Amino acid sequence: MKEFFTIDDFKLAGSAVLLRTDINSPIDPTSGRILNDARIRRHVRTINDLKDSKVVILAHQSRPGRADFTTTKPHAKRMSYLLRKRVKYVDGLYNSGTMKCIESLSNGDVILLENVRFYAEEMVMKNQPVEKQGDTLFVRTLAPHFDYFIQDAFAAAHRSQPSMVGFPQVLPTMAGRVMEREMTMLDHLLQSKLDSKIAILGGLKVDDSIGIAGHFLDKKIMSNILTTGAVAVVFLLAKGVDVGSGSVDIVAKEVDDLQVQISRAKELLEKYGDRISIPTDVAVNADGERVGMPIEKLPSEYPIYDIGLDTLVEYSSQIENAGAAVLNGPPGVFEIADFSLGTKEIFKALANTSGFSVIGGGHTIAAAEEMGIVEKFDHVSTGGGALIYYLCGEELPAIREIKKSYKKYCKA
Repeated sequence: MKEFFTIDDFKLAGSAVLLRTDINSPIDPTSGRILNDARIRRHVRTINDLKDSKVVILAHQSRPGRADFTTTKPHAKRMSYLLRKRVKYVDGLYNSGTMKCIESLSNGDVILLENVRFYAEEMVMKNQPVEKQGDTLFVRTLAPHFDYFIQDAFAAAHRSQPSMVGFPQVLPTMAGRVMEREMTMLDHLLQSKLDSKIAILGGLKVDDSIGIAGHFLDKKIMSNILTTGAVAVVFLLAKGVDVGSGSVDIVAKEVDDLQVQISRAKELLEKYGDRISIPTDVAVNADGERVGMPIEKLPSEYPIYDIGLDTLVEYSSQIENAGAAVLNGPPGVFEIADFSLGTKEIFKALANTSGFSVIGGGHTIAAAEEMGIVEKFDHVSTGGGALIYYLCGEELPAIREIKKSYKKYCKA
């Protein structure tokens, strides 16, 4: 049953549209150069489908306090290159100069406004009731100049801020192409009745991964969980394996309340032990050298940097035979060549499976792009945190507002 509007539901030619994107990109803080434009490229189709509209783009870059918290000027330049048309950067959000620029737009024009997180309301109104966010000066000043609001920022959909949820309070709102595809493909994964669905959880976001593992198993969304990366280290600790101080020190730096996460993992093992796969061997970083080691030979003074060969063979077999699989977080420290084997081989197994395959998360996508196999997956999600929340069945504020707008304007 239809729950939200898309670009196809309206005649947008000649209209003024406000488009919220997520083009938050890795940036060299010294040169200001964008290091990876994957998220910008994802929005090209949405913008091209608005070629006969007046388009004003809202976006953020990083957050206050970080080295890459900077202007959206380089994004406009990169967007211009990708679209093969000028995208004008405007160094304001709703000041008089910005408003004059918006009022002078012609059909086909595209402008990108300044980083929305430069402005206090975007940050201080976070998580306030949506009615209040719709009544901010930001929204009240910009909204009257537009006919529609297009929400295309899936990667930020779990954020409740004025640029994400304020405009749907006062403008008809629809999903852009990125948002539409994310919701369609992830719902397909969650709702499919395949017998074998597995989740490969790795990387450093241990608390999120443990939460999603519990949800997947409790709700019978996934039949099995394969643990890798720091997630696997925590599950090994929960199983009573002494992994050694080298590994514990690294994980403790990245994971808040490590003992709490170990306890959560232990509870899951007690409840679903036969459905959670833990590495039987690992590869440690012995002063730069890859050394394979079965779990029985732990602890090691050296930190675990990858899954071992036996685990790799077992995991790859499960992935290749799965009806569907989702991967979030690389299995090892893939940035170092000697410890990229687990990531490369797990990714190859997922790319070659006949089942439905989904990957997500910034580091995950970066690894897949480095291998040149991004196009082999059924769906590559732009979201990291948003992907996890969505798969956990949590209501994402931006998506909630898209659906509310459909109910409101469908009756109009």
